[in-house]
This record gives sequence, C-alpha cells and structure tokens, in this order.
Amino acid sequence: MVQPSKSKSGSSVQGSPVSRRAWLMLALSTVGFAVNFWAWALLSPLGPRFKDGLDLSSFEQSLLVAVPVVVGSLGRIPVGALTDRFGGRVMFPIVSAATVVPVLYLGLAGHSSLPALLAGGFFLGIGGTAFAVGVPFVSAWFPPERRGLAIGVFGAGMGGTAISALTTVKLVDANSMSTPFLITAAVLGAYAVTAALLLRDASGRAVPTEPLARRLAATVRLPITWQASALYAVGFGGYVAFSVYLPTYLKTGYGLTQADAANRMAGFVLLAVAMRPVGGWLSDRMGPVRVLAGSLAVVVAGAVAQSFTPALAPVGTIAFLAMAAALGAASGATFALVALLTPAGQVGSVTGVVGAAGGLGGFLPPLVMGSLYGAYGTYAAGLALLAVVAVAALAYTLTGVRAAAGGGDRKRRTGARRDHRPAGTTV
Repeated sequence: MVQPSKSKSGSSVQGSPVSRRAWLMLALSTVGFAVNFWAWALLSPLGPRFKDGLDLSSFEQSLLVAVPVVVGSLGRIPVGALTDRFGGRVMFPIVSAATVVPVLYLGLAGHSSLPALLAGGFFLGIGGTAFAVGVPFVSAWFPPERRGLAIGVFGAGMGGTAISALTTVKLVDANSMSTPFLITAAVLGAYAVTAALLLRDASGRAVPTEPLARRLAATVRLPITWQASALYAVGFGGYVAFSVYLPTYLKTGYGLTQADAANRMAGFVLLAVAMRPVGGWLSDRMGPVRVLAGSLAVVVAGAVAQSFTPALAPVGTIAFLAMAAALGAASGATFALVALLTPAGQVGSVTGVVGAAGGLGGFLPPLVMGSLYGAYGTYAAGLALLAVVAVAALAYTLTGVRAAAGGGDRKRRTGARRDHRPAGTTV
C-alpha cells in the first residue's frame, strides 16, 4: 500500500500558508544560486580571449566553455539526492565553499594553458550543482499552488551568468586576469558563511530514510523524471548553450567586438531570467503544458528565422530575444510540472536528474556549433537542428506530457491535490 510521506514532525507542509520566513528562505537561496552560477559561468566570456591568446581551435574553445556545464549537470544527480536527505541548510554552504577552490585556482594559476583551464573548469562545475539544492529546498517551504511561482523566482538566480557576462571582461581589461576570479571567490565565501548562519529547512520537509542508491533507482522509475528531463534538455539546455556560446557566435558570425558580444549575451540572459518566474506563475494559473507548448513554438520560429543569418538589426535581435523569453518561460514551466507530479520526498532526486539533463542539453550544442562552423563556415545548420529538436519537444508536450499531466492539472484546479505517487512507491 502506498504510504504518504511524513515529515520530521509527522505533518505535511502542503496547504500551509506562505510565511514571511518562507519568502526570506526563497530570497537567500536565490542569491546563493545566482552567486554559484556567476562562478560557474566565469570562463564563457573569456572564451574568445583564451582562443586568441592560446591559439585554440573552434572545437577547443567550445570544449573549454562546455566542460563546467557537463560536470555541473552530472553532479546535480548525487547533489539533489543528498539534498533530499540532508537539506539545503547543509548543502548550500558546502557547495558554495567547495566552488571557491577552483575559482581561486583559475584566477591565480590555472589560466595559462588549455589543460590547466580544463582542469579548473572541471571542478568549476561544482557551482552548477547549486540548482539541485535550491529546488527541493524551496519546494518544501511553499504549498503546491504556489510552487510554480516560487521555483520560478528561485530559477531567476540563473541570472548569475549575466553578472559574469557583464563584469568579467571589463574587470580583466581594467585590472588583471585574476581580478574577476578573486572577487567571485570572496563573494562565494561570504555567501557560504551567511547560508550556514541563516538558512533553515522547512519544518515539514519530507526526509527519506532509504539508502541513496535505492532512492535514485526509484527516481528513474518515475515517468515525470524522463518527461521533465526531455523538456528541460531543450528549454534550459538551449538557454545554457546560448549563454556560453553566444559571445563566440556574435563575434565570429557578425564581427562584433568581444565586449559588445558579451553585453548582448547579457541581454539575452537577463530576458530569459526575467521570464523564468513568469513561466512558473503562468503555469500555476494555466497549467505547465500550455506554457511549454507556447514557449516551444516560439523557439521553433526564432531558430528558423536565425538559421538564415539575417541582419542583426532588427530581425536577428528579435529572433534571439524571442528565443530568450521562450526558453526562460519553458524552464520555469518544466519545474512547475515537476512540482505538480513529483512525490514530496523525491523532489531533490528528480531535480538532480532533470537538472543534469538540462545541463547536458547545453553541453552538446556549443560543440556541435563549433564543429559545424569549422567544417562549413556557417552556423545555419546548427540553428536548423535546434528548430528540429524544438519541434520534436513540442509534439511530445502535446501528446505524452499532456496525457501524464492531465490528472495533476485537475487536482490543481479543484484544490484537492495530493502527493502523486505511482503504485508501490514508498518514501
């Protein structure tokens, strides 16, 4: 028989009113996510500089900016499961403090050769795992009908990549290569201390007692794990791919300066960040499937338009900004879907797998774009591939995902929502 999840106090937080402390925890976790993503994205704005200074090929440059993405993505799987067990109060300070080490290494010694950069970038990926800490932490503080908005607000912390885009190159030009890394390390250290002192887990948090391996096995058997993974690989994966590769794309394809390309990338990131909570908010009201379908349709249109490499003003700019807004909204809607259909004690584990899929979705496109440009001297084929993938995701959303989410949507509308568990699953 299916047993409901019990918290430490024996009660559930579902249906609880949103307290001021919940909003404070949301704000603190969002700041932590932004700071860790700031560190995670430090290499991307400097990619063109490293390419010129170290005489890298297009593929080597793409690999350099992609390594932190893939490590941070795969690392979300164990970190999400550990967060289910130990809570965000423990995991946020650990992840933040651990990220300080590769940041200092890259700033002080690890930027003089490609192997050194790849080694530093590998461990820099730790910062990317902060996402798998924040989603279950925030979910436990908010009732189901508010989780779409709350997780969307938390997801806006991905704007840490915009901080990196806007400041990294300027700080290097004004001071030295080590300056942005030293500043970021100091901020990370300050946040780790603050999080250890102020963060608190929700009193009604569901705490699993089964071993990690068994919980991960149960996670991969949940249909929502794979449904959300496929959608997040396109939504968040597309955002990550553009956030790490757009400076190179604009510099190579349109002849922009490094600073101009970084500023435009920051605009892309900020719009995507702003739309993520909007996607969650709309999902609370319209259902995540409708939001996902509309967002993916916009991505298809934008990718098709940009595959013809139009003039940057106005068509190219409109295409990129439309895709930024759609990818941000789709990312928010995907985790509204996760919050709707995932058992309370498995949110962290599911988030880890889904987050890994999103990061891996961002790992491959830069490599593909760099390889195709090196072979054909154009990015058209890469953008056409994005359109094809988005069409496939749209079709899946309107068929399999809509069918799976139907029950959850009905419960949300009637206010009779319960933990949605497959038969035989216990937490």
